[in-house]
Amino acid sequence: MGLFDFFKKKEPVEEPVPMAEQEAVEDDDSAPGWDAITTAFERVYPDQLNPKHYGTISKYILGGTDPLDGISVYDAGDFWHFVSYGLSELYFKESEDSDYSGYGIEFTFKLKKSDASEDDEEEIRCVCGNLQRLARYIFETGNVIFPNQYIYTKQTEGIDVMQTSALTGFISLADDLVPEIDTPFGKVEFICLVGATDAELKAINNQEKTVEDIASKLGNQLTNYNRQSVV
Repeated sequence: MGLFDFFKKKEPVEEPVPMAEQEAVEDDDSAPGWDAITTAFERVYPDQLNPKHYGTISKYILGGTDPLDGISVYDAGDFWHFVSYGLSELYFKESEDSDYSGYGIEFTFKLKKSDASEDDEEEIRCVCGNLQRLARYIFETGNVIFPNQYIYTKQTEGIDVMQTSALTGFISLADDLVPEIDTPFGKVEFICLVGATDAELKAINNQEKTVEDIASKLGNQLTNYNRQSVV
């Protein structure tokens, strides 16, 4: 099954449950992988020790549908900065690869805030759902998303909650705010997913443009659902 099918079929994801981060690990003190991710983001946002956090009711390893145990969302001023917990090893070492933790990545996403009069909660939950679907794709296929790749599903619906945005897929970049980290279980790189238009993705797919070309034209890693195509 290709990634297109994952978005086309829109498999249900659990409604993300807002919670305090300590509740997300169920008071388990032995989550060194989780702690390493949190520490990396606290270096960027030292005043946000309790960011928004969305967890799952049933963990994937216990039969739940969502691979990510949680997603934290930091207030970066003009945008919301998401980070996933679950593509790397959070609690203990499972893989035989001593160099990398789990798949060696975690997702990030930088959502430009809406107008001050609007509530972003629905859009935040929508992003959490998209990150869970992409994580499920990796878990079920073993195809890891690395920097400078693109996710072109050929869908015409926007990736926003109302599905009206011109952004229909993603490009992936190394997060420019949070560098790769060494955890007790191996290295973890933060992969920033950036919303892209159908025209941009077609240009990449047809080898007319590269991911780097599109990223350069965008000028930053923010996903702005209201922006126009750069090609």
